[in-house]
Amino acid sequence: MFTEYSALIDSLEGKDIAFDRLYNKHNELDVEIEKMTSKDGFDEVEIDKLKKEKLLLKDEILAYLKSVANK
Repeated sequence: MFTEYSALIDSLEGKDIAFDRLYNKHNELDVEIEKMTSKDGFDEVEIDKLKKEKLLLKDEILAYLKSVANK
């Protein structure tokens, strides 16, 4: 995710609370979606909801990275 910002991401991880919150929540949703979809009879509505939340977080992360990169 965001290969053009990989160095910035590495520098922020564990040092920037706001970034860590967004990044960790995004990763948690990814794991949760993977778990849910690996089971038979998963709830597609719930998974769609989680995917939308994950996409919003991705947008927030990108906006945050851009704001930090432009300082």
